[in-house]
Amino acid sequence: MGVHGAACLALLVTCAACSAPPVPLEDVVVIERSAVPERCERAVKKGDFVRYHYRGAFPDGTAFDSSYKRGSTYNAFVGRGQLIAGMDRALLGMCVNERRAVKVPPHLAYGKDGYGDIIPPDAILHFDILLLDIWNPEDTVQVKTYSKPEACSRKVQVSDFVRYHYNGTLMDGTLFDSSRTRLRTYDTYVGTGWLIAGMDQGLLGMCVGEKRIITVPPFLGYGENGDGSDIPGQASLVFDVVLLDLHNPKDGIAVEKLQVPENCPRKSKAGDFMRYHYNGTLLDGTFFDSSYSRNSTYDTYIGKGYVISGMDEGLVGVCVGERRRVIIPPHLAYGEEGTGKIPGSAVLVFDVYVVDFHNPSDVVQITSSFRPETCEPRSKKGDFVKYHYNVSLLDGTSLHSSLHYGKTYDVVLGTGQVVMGMEMGLQDMCVGEKRRLVIPPHLGYGERGVAGEVPGSAVLVFDVEMLDMEEGLPEGYMFVWNSEVTPDLFDDMDKNKDTQVDSAEFTDYILRQVSEGKGRLAPGFEPHRLIENMFANQDRDGNGKITAEEFKLKADESPAHDEL
Repeated sequence: MGVHGAACLALLVTCAACSAPPVPLEDVVVIERSAVPERCERAVKKGDFVRYHYRGAFPDGTAFDSSYKRGSTYNAFVGRGQLIAGMDRALLGMCVNERRAVKVPPHLAYGKDGYGDIIPPDAILHFDILLLDIWNPEDTVQVKTYSKPEACSRKVQVSDFVRYHYNGTLMDGTLFDSSRTRLRTYDTYVGTGWLIAGMDQGLLGMCVGEKRIITVPPFLGYGENGDGSDIPGQASLVFDVVLLDLHNPKDGIAVEKLQVPENCPRKSKAGDFMRYHYNGTLLDGTFFDSSYSRNSTYDTYIGKGYVISGMDEGLVGVCVGERRRVIIPPHLAYGEEGTGKIPGSAVLVFDVYVVDFHNPSDVVQITSSFRPETCEPRSKKGDFVKYHYNVSLLDGTSLHSSLHYGKTYDVVLGTGQVVMGMEMGLQDMCVGEKRRLVIPPHLGYGERGVAGEVPGSAVLVFDVEMLDMEEGLPEGYMFVWNSEVTPDLFDDMDKNKDTQVDSAEFTDYILRQVSEGKGRLAPGFEPHRLIENMFANQDRDGNGKITAEEFKLKADESPAHDEL
């Protein structure tokens, strides 16, 4: 059979069929439904458009035509005279992927005239038909949701931007495309003409996490010509879609307060430095990062551009100990490009727990919870104080306590033995007083903290009780007299009367004055160490001996020289 003859026969239609007299359906013999799908959601009816493959043969098995050889389906409306009457009737009631063997008598085929030199007169025709597609001009987009999240706070609307995965098949199940094979979502605006009309319609009303089947008739898909590649003309399209992300270019951040402490004396503001934990996920729950997994808080200034702008905004107005969810659209996060594990145009969800915050301008906050009625004397620089303390982070996490050691913490104020904030907080206290000190990190342990004990940039809360206090000496003194100084001081020190005082003589003399109550060493320091320093100051030539010429009292010294 020539090419011209095959092309003409492929029409299987018009001339001979149009004049065929009406006959009952029984005149079309269905020899066998050789393959019937388990599910048949739609069967061919009059007026439907179908796409099918066929093989045509005479009763002796001689083939006269095949759509497979032409490499394209046969496409036609059913019941509109575009097919021979027998084929019109044979297709009725068929399901997609059903296969039928049909015998068509001559009066429902090409009758007494036949068809050229291809179909002889009064020929009985056998067709092996496989139905691939059905649609109707009155069809609309069909949507079938098969999985939907319990909570759906927002649905897709026109002009929203969505990220979704899909598998695209023809109606018979033939795969033509999949976002999953490209390992990336399909990202687009909805309802603005970026998609085929049927997909624009089919995505409306979806929730993040929802899965649906969207069936698109060709006039809302790629029409008569297909896409020129994998989608044939007049093909219905079936998209299996899962929606992963949804936002609108007009969106701002969304904040959900998950847990707010009852007591919130202060809320964060732009310019504060904050320490917080977070879990970061995409809108569909896909994890991308967590500070908990690093066992370290995220520490940053807020409102100064150190973090993405959505987080800058979302961290303002929070309390220490608050848990909140911050949902950030991509234009306030990592935009179209994304970063690392974060895909482009992704909405980000941060579950945040605020550990602490402070401002660089903060000073020590001092609150006295108990003060004796008689609160004198008050502590000052140089005093030797003994106190108990409990220290915690601002969120209540306990760090340390002097009570665990069963002894007080003892320091001399103003000598750098404790952090600056504690120095300030212990000033002007009396024995028996209890205070709470809130110390910002720049007056505590700074950005580095103390390895294994105090986190970097941590605000510290000390609960302090003053238990004892010994008055210090005037600034610059290591020893003071409690009584009048003998005019024979040097001779009294020089026990062996060799006109010079060695270290042993000097030490014995000072210790004797202290034990007899005639003098007092600066409290809180090791006595021998103080006396060594005093001796070194008097031994001006450094020869290990003090002569009468070298020896001077404090009153006789220049202001910069520490002496007796």
